Amino acid sequence: VTLALLHDLQITTLFISHIPFPNNCKRRKTQMPYQTNWNSHNSFPTRRGTMTDPLERIERMASANAVVIFSRSTCCMCHAVKRLFCGMGVNPMVYELDEDPRGKELERALMRLQYCAASPVPVVFIGGKLVGGMDRVLASHINGTLVPLLKEAGALWL
Repeated sequence: VTLALLHDLQITTLFISHIPFPNNCKRRKTQMPYQTNWNSHNSFPTRRGTMTDPLERIERMASANAVVIFSRSTCCMCHAVKRLFCGMGVNPMVYELDEDPRGKELERALMRLQYCAASPVPVVFIGGKLVGGMDRVLASHINGTLVPLLKEAGALWL
């Protein structure tokens, strides 16, 4: 990490903290898209007799919109990444894991996806593909690859 990159990161972080959070950004609690029937181990809901894996659920949720953010409502980094996207004119679908009864399970699955031991949120998917956390999103924004990714996914038209 160079000093110039750290300087750019600090400027971007300051910039993000002053972006107003528009009310038109989609914010949705994660909800089960089906009736939940618990199996004998109480670990996964069943759907028509099949097991639903948390990773499959994440994949389904991530591919439902151009930009999907898995977040916690009390996390400042999550708030910053939501403000960044909304400030760019992107309307992300936000899933607040702390408001979902199965949020802990999804959070553990997100940790496995990112190979991390610490809290994985925020986790950003663009065009159904995992981008990563706040560090990767900011790095992409700074090096100029974020906007083309958003355009390719259909989240930006400019």
